[in-house]
Amino acid sequence: MSTLSSKHSFTNPTTTTVFFLFFAVQISTIIASSPHVINFRSPNLFPEGLAWDPTAQHFLVGSLRHRTISAISDAGVVETLVSDPSLPENVSILGLAVDSRNNRVLAALHALAPLPPFNALAAYDLRSGRRLFLSALPSAVEGDEERAIANDVAADFKGNAYVTNSVGNYIWKVNEKGEASILSNSARFTEHPVIIEEKFSSCGLNGVVYNSKGYLLVVQTNTGKMFKVDADDGVARLVLLNEDLVGADGVALRNDGVVLVVSLRRVWLLKSNDGWSQGVVFDKIDLDDEGFPTSIVVRERERAYVLHGRMMEGILGNSSESFKIEEVRSPKESEGENVWMYVMVGIGLAYFLFWRFQMKQLVNNMNKKIN
Repeated sequence: MSTLSSKHSFTNPTTTTVFFLFFAVQISTIIASSPHVINFRSPNLFPEGLAWDPTAQHFLVGSLRHRTISAISDAGVVETLVSDPSLPENVSILGLAVDSRNNRVLAALHALAPLPPFNALAAYDLRSGRRLFLSALPSAVEGDEERAIANDVAADFKGNAYVTNSVGNYIWKVNEKGEASILSNSARFTEHPVIIEEKFSSCGLNGVVYNSKGYLLVVQTNTGKMFKVDADDGVARLVLLNEDLVGADGVALRNDGVVLVVSLRRVWLLKSNDGWSQGVVFDKIDLDDEGFPTSIVVRERERAYVLHGRMMEGILGNSSESFKIEEVRSPKESEGENVWMYVMVGIGLAYFLFWRFQMKQLVNNMNKKIN
């Protein structure tokens, strides 16, 4: 009889409720988990570019004032990967891209006035930090060096790099050996009216990302336009969007084809069903512009992170040592995930109720046999 009594206790509603509540709490914990925020400190670093190194599992950032590239761990530990004092004094390391196949990081370099014009792409070994090449980026017109700011960079799977010129509105291409040329100086880049806004009115082509189908997606800060550019011949076409991405800066591409574009105040999420002849903004994520967000990257499991590098404070000559990298999540996609989680809770409840019914039937049958 003691054995039957023990089995009967498993059909007690209180026991079933405890099991179910435990399951629900675990699901709720997943739903309620906060986005990952990495606070890191480095005196006057003022990083503008952000990249993710999937092999070493850390972020990489450049610097407005230092000729360095730093590695940032998930815990916010800062380590210098590259220190290149041979670069011209006060050169800024802006856009970054990790070329995993060639084990290197690519850095867009620009010297701010009043220093002589300097725009280049540098490649460094991802492990040793040793410089592999330094390629000066040519002007579209001889003697027009003033109309150039090497801003962002993307890499393809063949070792080529693509660098945007934010003042001249054209795109450089640098091959695996460091040989630089102008890929695209399309008239499409200058046919749209500039939106006058003090913070970005002079900034044209900016964020760039490479699509494995052989083209670039490039955003233009002062018009809010996006362009699709052939990575071989440089032919550029306007991507028709349902809204302009005014103030657009960095760009990232998820494995599912979703493109994320960051500006000072928000992240746009875009998708296309026709290979980016057209695209649609399907969600937005509001940002705090105090940290002056500039760059966005995607790491494993499609997690997106935005860099708050306080660039404007650095440009104005102020000092700061506190910066952050913040995970951002799509509200609409999170809603979908939450619905799935609630479905799982419902399935769990149904399972436990069914289990309770089966156990009760078993105990009743055993009682009948004994009696």
